Amino acid sequence: MENVLNEDKLEAIKSLQSTINKLENALSQMTQKGANTTLVKKRLKAVYIGLAMLESVWNQKPHQYTPEDIAEARNVITGLLPSIENSYAKSKAGSPQRTLLERRIKSLELAVQAIEDIST
Repeated sequence: MENVLNEDKLEAIKSLQSTINKLENALSQMTQKGANTTLVKKRLKAVYIGLAMLESVWNQKPHQYTPEDIAEARNVITGLLPSIENSYAKSKAGSPQRTLLERRIKSLELAVQAIEDIST
């Protein structure tokens, strides 16, 4: 997990915070509509844990997650990546959407790497 530039670290943390914000908004809207929120809650928790793992590895911030929570988050994040990569492949080169997806993929991959570093 070494050799990550400070600029990349900041970008990854900002990207995960943005993803959390997006998921929180989706959860709020789905709750109001009475839709099933199980998947969004699971993803939101996983991204929170991913962010906590990055901050733990990079900034030595303590976290309160159990090994089971961390393992589950890794599985959820790993499961998210193919659909994001698929959206990325369909997006237009140079578009803001493509840049956002690129950063999201990179930040989630770093989060998985941090989880693996902490788990070993």
